[in-house]
Amino acid sequence: MKKIALIGNYPPRKCGIATFTHDLNEGLKAAGVLMVVIAINDGIARYDYPDDVVLQIEQNEIASYINAAYYLNTNEFDAIILQHEFGIFGGPDGQHVIQLLRRLRIPVITTFHTILDDPSDSTAKKFF
Repeated sequence: MKKIALIGNYPPRKCGIATFTHDLNEGLKAAGVLMVVIAINDGIARYDYPDDVVLQIEQNEIASYINAAYYLNTNEFDAIILQHEFGIFGGPDGQHVIQLLRRLRIPVITTFHTILDDPSDSTAKKFF
């Protein structure tokens, strides 16, 4: 059985990415995949997540991203599915997520929910 971690916003946080991540999680579980979720917290509210959420990343705390990489690398995941939307990750141009990705030793599948028409030079260098 495959073991996959989803990273993204998650209900009860109200946003389209949270809904998408939830639906993807449920669909993959129904297909027999062992799923866990790592939720991104916005720092505005505290969320009462369901049991599928095994870890939370605090959007603006770089140490939280590094901790998530350690968790993922030490828990035998086959893959990670990252839900990317500009504005949900901390750091300049949302670059904290790059620190997470650089530390991973696991295949990562990324869904870019938005592609910027005119990204800053910094964003273009990091993401494209």
